[in-house]
Amino acid sequence: MRILFAIQGTGNGHISRAREIVPLLQQHGELDLLVSGTQADVLLSQPLAYRFHGFSYIFGKKGSVNHWETYKTMNLPRLWRDIRFLPLKQYDLILNDFEPVTAWACKVQGRPSVALSHQAAFLSKNTPRPQSGFHWQEWVFEHYAPTTHQIGFHFEKYDDFINTPVIRSEIRSLQTGEKGHITVYLPAYHDSLLLSYLKKIPDIQWEVFSKHSKHAYADQNVIVQPINNLQYNQSLAQSSGLLTGGGFEGPAEALYLGKKVLVMPMKFQYEQMCNAEAIKRLGVPVIYNLDEKFVSEVENWLNSTKKVQVNFPDSTSEIVGNLIEKYSASI
Repeated sequence: MRILFAIQGTGNGHISRAREIVPLLQQHGELDLLVSGTQADVLLSQPLAYRFHGFSYIFGKKGSVNHWETYKTMNLPRLWRDIRFLPLKQYDLILNDFEPVTAWACKVQGRPSVALSHQAAFLSKNTPRPQSGFHWQEWVFEHYAPTTHQIGFHFEKYDDFINTPVIRSEIRSLQTGEKGHITVYLPAYHDSLLLSYLKKIPDIQWEVFSKHSKHAYADQNVIVQPINNLQYNQSLAQSSGLLTGGGFEGPAEALYLGKKVLVMPMKFQYEQMCNAEAIKRLGVPVIYNLDEKFVSEVENWLNSTKKVQVNFPDSTSEIVGNLIEKYSASI
């Protein structure tokens, strides 16, 4: 059986999850990998069959999407050309982690496909949403990367097709401890802006993993380094907590490791607002702005002894096996 697995390359969560799923798929057939998007810092170990520019947003430096840079990187004629000419007839099964080129190529060519993504969970009305604002962005969940079948991942099983997070084996095998520092991953903020606030809490060592710095450096009680998967994992495993954005995989991995988590979603990014609502219901605190209240809100979190307990079983192999059995027979 020939399988195509298409993966979104915006952010690191999609690639991180794929690092766990790809070896399992390889046990069931001949696997080709496709990635589109321009913002991932984590790479797959396996070679790609296809690499596309895709359609993705660019992280800003003040807490939101950089709309101008996103607009400048758009290439709609190229996107349409890639959609039209992507060869799909050779594949028996097409899996998609919120990747638009393959999703729309399947739609144009009349091929079924299976979503295997966090975003698929938002196709259920049971999945938490914020109470107000941005609801027009539901369109993105439905039409950005449309598929005919869905398998979703979220913090809880909100529906029968939703599973708990894929926690990578490299995270499950980490030896944890508490050296007293806080790991920080807020890719929508420039490290110079973060430092101006984190240095106001001088009794804490902060280890910032920055999307905007190519070199490691230290400034008082803050260490800044470029994003590196191994170094990040080790920092998180030995930390006292994680200050992070409103993504999915990062907070899920920290919760699995038993770490305190503080979430600050990107501004005007509906998916992250939805994630923030869901994780808030688990008992994880959420803050929304880097402003004059930030320091006191972070200090309150640091002084709290509350840790959220989660149950994220290692069921990825079972999920992959079940989807192969179900969809290879029916598609």
